[in-house]
Amino acid sequence: MTVYIIKLLILLPVMCGLIFAALWLYRKYQPALGHAQKQCSMKIVETMTLGSFAKLVIVEFDERKILLSVTRGRVERIATDGEPR
Repeated sequence: MTVYIIKLLILLPVMCGLIFAALWLYRKYQPALGHAQKQCSMKIVETMTLGSFAKLVIVEFDERKILLSVTRGRVERIATDGEPR
């Protein structure tokens, strides 16, 4: 029984250290986390939910605004900078 407790006291900190190291490496090398975010030329300005599966989305891309209709299986452009499609 004492051998089991000694093994537990040795392996528990080792396992905690491995978990900590894995989480640290994941955060360090994940591009979407932390300070590693790059500049994106596309922004979602506003969204409006129309029902269970439909949304209207205003996207700003290359200094132009685009109105999109987004449903479960389709994305459609409705208007660009005040000009209808």
